[in-house]
Amino acid sequence: MASVLIILGSKSDAEVGQRAMDVLDRFGVRAEMVVASAHRTPDRVKLLVERSGADVFIAVAGLAAALPGAVASFTCRPVIGVPVSGKLGLDSILSIVQMPPGVPVACVGLDRGDNAALLAVSMLSIGDGKLAESLSSYRREMAEKVERDSNEVQA
Repeated sequence: MASVLIILGSKSDAEVGQRAMDVLDRFGVRAEMVVASAHRTPDRVKLLVERSGADVFIAVAGLAAALPGAVASFTCRPVIGVPVSGKLGLDSILSIVQMPPGVPVACVGLDRGDNAALLAVSMLSIGDGKLAESLSSYRREMAEKVERDSNEVQA
């Protein structure tokens, strides 16, 4: 069964990580959430990544946001970075999207743990027809909600 490892740069990122956990749970994707800092515990980051059987990693970090890149340096599996809003926000976004050639990291919007999880589900659904159908169903539900909302506004 496919799985995702969510690594938080610090405990204060737990709310963003929980959004990802909730989405992954909805789709029945196994996930685990841990804390490891690219700067304060780099050996822990390396160990977690190298020992993990996860198919996709989600790395949640603010400020310098080096965690997604650090994770990507230890694996060839997909890494999704989630920048956490802070005093500026722009610093964490740029830290994730400006990765050097050869070490790609996907990046979602500020605090969008939910979108990181949906991107992970999308990646995992490539080889899993049941998961692909669940994702299609989810998107149909979103479209139907927009239609209902439009009808309410027009009424």
